[in-house]
Amino acid sequence: MTDKIRVGIVGATVTQGGSGWGANAHVPALKALPGYELKAVCTAHEDTAKASAAAFGAERGFHRFGDMAAHPEVDLIVVCVRVPGHRELVMAGLQAGKPVLCEWPLGKNLAEAQEMAGLASQRSIKTIVGLQARSAPAIRTRVTSSARATSATCSPRA
Repeated sequence: MTDKIRVGIVGATVTQGGSGWGANAHVPALKALPGYELKAVCTAHEDTAKASAAAFGAERGFHRFGDMAAHPEVDLIVVCVRVPGHRELVMAGLQAGKPVLCEWPLGKNLAEAQEMAGLASQRSIKTIVGLQARSAPAIRTRVTSSARATSATCSPRA
């Protein structure tokens, strides 16, 4: 067994039209953490899966999520696609017996979130919901600066 957690990420793509969150936040974070290895990426198309895997230095590029979730060299699945796709991917990852990190919000509604959490609990699979934006220094600085500017502009003393 490897000493690193081997990660498969769905939603990290180098192609135009990708959300950017996977490529710009998750991939750099995984590369910076010594206990993790980006093993695979999954996108909707075979050509973008191969291009993204090559660009990010992942060994494998998948265009079928089920194949990545079932792969024995993927220990953890990261889901960073748009919210409408969370449920299907998280449920498939959990059905494959893999721990899942899903970006926030977990589901489109409370029922979806409860369904995913229920399956994880039933199968005793560890999961986490990513809340990176709450602690990302660039975002905190921008929000804080914006709040200060708004406060100064709206202040009765200004």
